[in-house]
Amino acid sequence: MTEKLQVRSETFVQCADVQTETVGEGISRQILTYGPDLMLCRLWFESGSTGDVHQHPHSQISYIETGRFRAKTGGKERELVAGDSVIISPNTDHGISCIEAGSLLDIFNPIREDFIGTGARPR
Repeated sequence: MTEKLQVRSETFVQCADVQTETVGEGISRQILTYGPDLMLCRLWFESGSTGDVHQHPHSQISYIETGRFRAKTGGKERELVAGDSVIISPNTDHGISCIEAGSLLDIFNPIREDFIGTGARPR
């Protein structure tokens, strides 16, 4: 049995106190609130930037805050704008392309252990 990572953010996280890291060309991320079973991240995309198609063993929900995106998951594509969301099942190919600069929130279950220790920690 795999042991869960016993790490968590502070109970209250203020966005202004969290460093932003570059995670791709035209893509920045903040790792916000997290615990062993759940993680919230905010990402900013410049127009034309692309989150490559990939997969991971986590459930994911992406919520579009601002901008316009083309999301791909499980062989389907859809244009998404502010207020829209997409759910991504574990081990499913998915990616996103930015049509109009904007931001989104990614929620993962369980925590993305690979994101912790990347330098995006509270200042």
